[in-house]
Amino acid sequence: MVKLESSLSYWMGRVDLNNTIDLVKKYGEVINQYLNEYVPEAAVPEKKIYEAMRYSLLAGGKRIRPVLTLAVNQLFDGDMDEAIPFACAIEMIHTYSLIHDDLPAMDNDDYRRRRLTNHKVFGEGIAVLTGDALLNKAFEIMISILRDGYSLDRKVRVMYEIANASGIEGMIGGQVVDLESEGKFVDQETLRYMHSRKTGRLIVASAVAGAITAGAGEEDIGKIRSYASNLGLAFQIKDDILSEIGEQEKLGKRVGNDREKNKSTYVTTLGLDEAKRLLDITTRSSIESLESFKERAEFLIGLAEFLLHREN
Repeated sequence: MVKLESSLSYWMGRVDLNNTIDLVKKYGEVINQYLNEYVPEAAVPEKKIYEAMRYSLLAGGKRIRPVLTLAVNQLFDGDMDEAIPFACAIEMIHTYSLIHDDLPAMDNDDYRRRRLTNHKVFGEGIAVLTGDALLNKAFEIMISILRDGYSLDRKVRVMYEIANASGIEGMIGGQVVDLESEGKFVDQETLRYMHSRKTGRLIVASAVAGAITAGAGEEDIGKIRSYASNLGLAFQIKDDILSEIGEQEKLGKRVGNDREKNKSTYVTTLGLDEAKRLLDITTRSSIESLESFKERAEFLIGLAEFLLHREN
């Protein structure tokens, strides 16, 4: 295998980030179209819940998780139509988690994606129900595509991957550790454990879903899992750095909120310089996992570099 330094230098010198960004936008447009159809406007007595779901779900964002699903599916020459429902379900689960994270009982944030958080617009009760509705809708979508019987084993496997990543062994479990760590010193091992679940598991599930729907072999699925695991860690480290030194206008939310709440982050635990160093190492490790795919993985390599340099 090519050494990490030479491998990274080779690929990062040849990936056109403008092409990467354009493809992220194109994948995002596909996702937005389907999300709009999955959660339509509705003239019904409970229309408020539809309004609240659409308010947060269609608020923008990079759509990194569903983009990963579609991109990995295409890496293995899969049928994108099979991957899209799972990609949309993942984005709904991610959005529900953001709505609940922003609540006063959790992170108590007023802004998300440059606009007022869901509970600030619709009230806390509706915000809780909106998160619940998005989570439930995600599973409605995934269950509905089981009925045609095509590639049933793959679909069930993807559903379990997403469900497990979203539950107590994944996102919810990580959030519990996060809540219980407030106001305490958290070492790097605990920090990694927390974020590998709170942030990382759904990112891993997003990428693995793309591989499974395309019928990738177990060895290749393992490589994608390794790529996404490091990508998820890098994503969180970058978030922690931006929370400390980013620009509020670009982030779309208040800077310094984590420090004010005495929350442990990679910056508060390791220091800014060490957090930046770890970010670079983790990004390199992510890219190294794709070595065997060579030029076929150009977009995924570009995505890792894009996230490394992002400003929001």
